[in-house]
Amino acid sequence: MSGKFKLMIVDDSTIIRKVIEKNLAIFNVELVAMAADGKEALEKFKETSPQIVTLDITMPEMDGLTVLEEMINIDPKVKVMVVTALSDKATGLKAIKLGAKSFVGKPFTEEKLKESFQNLLNQLKSGE
Repeated sequence: MSGKFKLMIVDDSTIIRKVIEKNLAIFNVELVAMAADGKEALEKFKETSPQIVTLDITMPEMDGLTVLEEMINIDPKVKVMVVTALSDKATGLKAIKLGAKSFVGKPFTEEKLKESFQNLLNQLKSGE
């Protein structure tokens, strides 16, 4: 696959969305959508078909685990990185079981975010 991978950032915090956007700008990705809640996320996901999604768990309208299941039903190849303050292991494991490819707890360091994102890009490039 050539060209830029399409990215969508989903978080109910404007600040977190901006921080993720700023940190991932160094990667060869195209930001195609941002969403502040689960319902908006699914609408934009269907419209823009991103290959990579950063996804918060605790959001209004629809929680991230439900959104994750829906996204994977729509596109089983999507790579989802859960970025959430619910950094307990059970939530992370549930997200991974549901199909997330990566889990980053908030607060996160720039290095941790970039490292996890690079791992997702590597999975996409290798066709995993």
